[in-house]
Amino acid sequence: QVHLVESGGGLVQAGGSLRLSCAASGVPDGTTFAMAWFRQAPGKERDLVTAINWSGQHTYYAPAVRGRVTCSIDTAKMTVYLQMNSLKPEDTAMYHCAAAGTYNTDDYYLGPAAYSYWGQGSQVTVSS
Repeated sequence: QVHLVESGGGLVQAGGSLRLSCAASGVPDGTTFAMAWFRQAPGKERDLVTAINWSGQHTYYAPAVRGRVTCSIDTAKMTVYLQMNSLKPEDTAMYHCAAAGTYNTDDYYLGPAAYSYWGQGSQVTVSS
């Protein structure tokens, strides 16, 4: 059973930075994933922040975060990172890591329905 565990969230002032990590375990040998970060604020829908393919060569960033966040992947460590800079109060949310098994290592997906595995989330709170 694949498990995803996020870490690195916390409270930060506006303009600050955080780095989230998502470690995958229980991954069968030879499995490759498309990975993504979603976020959900109270009373709002779960929104895509970024998606990345297994090799890390292809990434997508939501317009709301483009230019402020960087997603990267270390396949040897089975870990995905989300570096967030210039944080704003509107970035406050629970951030979830997601993984989707894929045969094409160039693939990533934008919709939450494509992802089979989800982490419990890491809270990011940005104060003004």
